[in-house]
Amino acid sequence: MTTLYLTEPRSIVKKDGEALIVKIPENKQAGTEKRSVRVPLMKVDQVVVMGDSTITTPALLALVEKNADVCFCNFWGKFQGRLSPSVSKNVFVRTAQFRAHEDYRKRIELAARFVRGKLHNQRTLLLRSRRSLDDAELAQAVEDCAETIGHMITSVETLEVEEDGPLDPARPQLKSALGTLHGLEGASAAAFFRGYGRLLKHDMGIEGGFAGRKRRPPTDPVNALLSFGYVLLMNHVLSAVQIVGFDPYIGYLHSEGYGKPSLALDLMEEMRTPIVDSIVMTVINKQILQAKHFEEKFGVYQLTATGRKIFLQQFEQRLNQEIQHPVFGYKATYRRCLELQARLLGKFLTGEVPIYKPFQVR
Repeated sequence: MTTLYLTEPRSIVKKDGEALIVKIPENKQAGTEKRSVRVPLMKVDQVVVMGDSTITTPALLALVEKNADVCFCNFWGKFQGRLSPSVSKNVFVRTAQFRAHEDYRKRIELAARFVRGKLHNQRTLLLRSRRSLDDAELAQAVEDCAETIGHMITSVETLEVEEDGPLDPARPQLKSALGTLHGLEGASAAAFFRGYGRLLKHDMGIEGGFAGRKRRPPTDPVNALLSFGYVLLMNHVLSAVQIVGFDPYIGYLHSEGYGKPSLALDLMEEMRTPIVDSIVMTVINKQILQAKHFEEKFGVYQLTATGRKIFLQQFEQRLNQEIQHPVFGYKATYRRCLELQARLLGKFLTGEVPIYKPFQVR
């Protein structure tokens, strides 16, 4: 299965039998001719519309019938909305999800597992990547960052949870186990990106190189890639939690908010580093993407049209890469792993397995 990305301006997608026909108009500015691309419906599990492409009603209905969702983003990749198939009929998963959310100790238990998985994967990437460094001092600096994350992991594992829940239910993060988890996650992220910057071999045309994570707006090419990658990953995780039957807006680590897919954000934490952070490091260090693939406006960096296509190709390759699943032991693509984690969470909540094991790379 794969994702169909619509990046060409004014493209039109129509249904033709058991296939989608993407009609791409002539683009004189880019020097490309009018053309059509045929994509078998059976191979598509998601469509991502970026910009002003159009999908006809028959094509939309065919996608929904095949349980493929359609995500709408603006030209730069910012999420705008989505059309998805009907929600799973598994009401037992959702009722178990709600009960666990109201049980403070179980909520913290799950939140800690999500953070544990994220920190483990950050530490693993740093330790694995430092071996390729020729500079001993640089390698030691990266190892120090990994060691800092190791201490955070120990703190997560020994976290004390207050018996009666947070002191102020209106502010559950204040002086609570949940607040401590968020603090540990933030401290780990600072250490991770400090080490991550030392592993990047090219400055992408920015004086001083990558100076740390800056989300809104991305003020350098690395942050632009990370933000774009996380949006793409979120689309896939959101699909996975809905396939299993969850309500994506009721989470455990992330607080609730109007229109905020908290559960999808929870499950996404474990997958950020093995998928997005790894891809970004690869495209920079191997110079698959270079400074010419970005454009800057008022201090904000964004990928060019060519740069987006290259990154999307790398992202799809990563999702389709097979690995041995760390929990189940058999081979699965990263795309499949997203759904497997959601299903594992469902089995934990309904009492079929005694513990939720986060996705932790080896």
